[in-house]
Amino acid sequence: MAVSSSPIVSPLLINISTNLSSSSPELPRFSIFLKPTIRKPAVVISFCKSRDGLANEEKKLLLERYGYDANEFVSELSPKTSRRRKEFQKIGKGKQVSPEDPKPPRTTHKLLQSKRRICGNLKILDSVLGGKARRKKLLSAKGMDVRPMMEVVKGAAFDILQVAGGCPASLRPGRWLDLYSGTGSVGIEALSRGCSEVHFVEMDPWVVSNVLRPNLEWTGFLDVSVIHTVRVENLLERAVQFVGKDQSFDYISVTPPYTKVDYRVLMDQISSSALVGEDTFIVVEYPLRTDMLDSCGCLVKITDRRFGRTHLAIYGPKWALKRRKSEKSLQTVAEKIQMEG
Repeated sequence: MAVSSSPIVSPLLINISTNLSSSSPELPRFSIFLKPTIRKPAVVISFCKSRDGLANEEKKLLLERYGYDANEFVSELSPKTSRRRKEFQKIGKGKQVSPEDPKPPRTTHKLLQSKRRICGNLKILDSVLGGKARRKKLLSAKGMDVRPMMEVVKGAAFDILQVAGGCPASLRPGRWLDLYSGTGSVGIEALSRGCSEVHFVEMDPWVVSNVLRPNLEWTGFLDVSVIHTVRVENLLERAVQFVGKDQSFDYISVTPPYTKVDYRVLMDQISSSALVGEDTFIVVEYPLRTDMLDSCGCLVKITDRRFGRTHLAIYGPKWALKRRKSEKSLQTVAEKIQMEG
């Protein structure tokens, strides 16, 4: 009895036909039917933009020819690009943009111009710390022959003098004698903080003409300054000849080259000179391992501070020392009250 079976279709669309009537065993025959798939050809589009704006239209036509939705691929120009195109169209081809207003030429101040004229023998090393000429730069000569007082030392010295004189905001009006002035840094600081007149003593004519005088002109204190191009020893011996009858000064600064003076001899000459009065303040800068006396004539030592290898001693009248001590005690009491509170 022959039995025939219908083709079996598998889930994978495989048609399997079997013949059960045949006595000979045969392998089942099958054929595979695949669903037809439609593939779109791969399209590679390369284009470059033109200035007339036709690149986007050509791209759309090309995409529609191959069955693609052009809106999915073509994007509008960005606002930045359109803005640049508008600017370009506004300017026009071949036209140049009008340049901005020319800036005024930069000019260097008088101090730097004088520095260039002296063939690099100068440098800007110091500045005014307080007063009318605050933050103005000062010239100095290269090398250690002319060494201005360090700013930290100068600032501490003037702060002490102002407090000791009873006016913490500025110096008491008076006359200042700047011995071994060099760049004039100390005397200029005194003028800036309220001194009425300063006498500068510097023995080197080159430093006077190329450093000291330009600094005074730059800061505007040349009219209230007197320059003495002599040795300090000669000025101390003939004070009346150089300074006049009104010999005593309110302030005297002593900043000599460390290795070229004997401090004991120098301080003896100053203390015995008529340039020192009863109310004079003397500022002395001296090196390490130098012994300074506790008094200078009728003046007493108000303070003696160390700044590395540099020391600073200030002599003044006894009333200034008492005032300084009373202010220190008041400051101590105020600090204790703040700590308790």
